[in-house]
Amino acid sequence: MRPDRAIDAYLRHLTIERGLSDHTIAAYRRDLDGYARWLEEHGVDDAGAVTSAVVAEFAAARASEQPPPAASSLARLQSSVRGLHRFLTREGLSADDPSQRLRPPKQAQRLPKALTIEQVERLLAAPSPEEPLGIRDRALLELLYATGARVSEAISLDVDDLAGGEALRLRGKGSKERIVPVGSFARAALDAYLTRVRPQLAAKGRATAKLFLGARGAPLSRQSAWLVIQAAAERAQLAAHVSPHTLRHSFATHLLQGGADVRVVQELLGHSSVATTQIYTHVTVDTLRDVYATSHPRAR
Repeated sequence: MRPDRAIDAYLRHLTIERGLSDHTIAAYRRDLDGYARWLEEHGVDDAGAVTSAVVAEFAAARASEQPPPAASSLARLQSSVRGLHRFLTREGLSADDPSQRLRPPKQAQRLPKALTIEQVERLLAAPSPEEPLGIRDRALLELLYATGARVSEAISLDVDDLAGGEALRLRGKGSKERIVPVGSFARAALDAYLTRVRPQLAAKGRATAKLFLGARGAPLSRQSAWLVIQAAAERAQLAAHVSPHTLRHSFATHLLQGGADVRVVQELLGHSSVATTQIYTHVTVDTLRDVYATSHPRAR
C-alpha cells in the first residue's frame, strides 16, 4: 500500500475507532505527511515494505536537522510513525513492525507552572460583574479552576452536561467521559451566567446546546476562550504567563497541597496513567518538607 493511502487508513482508524479530536488528527497528519514525503524521496513506495533500517535513517535525519528540533517535537513525530506501523502490522499490511526498536529522545521534565491561590482569586475577580460578557467570562474561569477541565473540554460542554448543578460531565481525550464535582463558587457563577446572560446571547444566533456562547450567539471558540483568560490576567496584573492550561495546573497543584490523594487528582484530570499526574507532586515539595519537619521525631 502506498504510504499516503496507508496514512489515510490509519487516520480514519484514529478518528472512527478511537475518537481522537480534529486537533490531534491534524497533528498526526502533519507528522505523517512529512514521513510520506521522505519515504518517496528515498524510493520507498510501499508502506508495508519499510524496514527498521529505513525508520532509523528517517529518525536520524530528522534529529540532525538544523536548527535541531525540540525533543518534544521529535518524540511526537516518532510516536506518530510508531502508531502508523503498529496499525499496519495489526491489519496484516506489514509482516512486522519496523518501528518497534525506535526509542524516543529523552525529554527534560518540565514542572507545570501554577498560580498561587491569591493569584487565582485575583484572576477570577477580574471580569466585570456589571457586563454580560464579564459574567460569562467569570463563569468560564470559575469552571476551569473548579474542575481542572481542559479549555477544549470546557467549550465543548452542552448545557445538559451540568449534571444536577453539583457535578459536570466532561469529555476528554478519546471521547472518554468523567464526572467532576463543581464547587459552590463555580455553581454560583454558572447560575448567574445561565439565568442573566446566556438567553440574551442565544437569541442573537442559531439555536445551539453549547454552554458557552460568544457575543453573537455562536459557540465560544478555543481562541476566544484563550483571549478571555489573557484579558483577565492583564486586568489582574499577573506578571506570570497565564495560559488556558495554567488553571488546570493550579487546580491539580492546590488539590495536592490541600492533601488530596494523587489517584483522586488523576481521576479528576482524566489522566489515563497516574505517572502523568505525579509530575504535580514535585510542585508540592514545600508541603512535603513542612509535613516532614512537623511529623518526624528527629527532623529538627
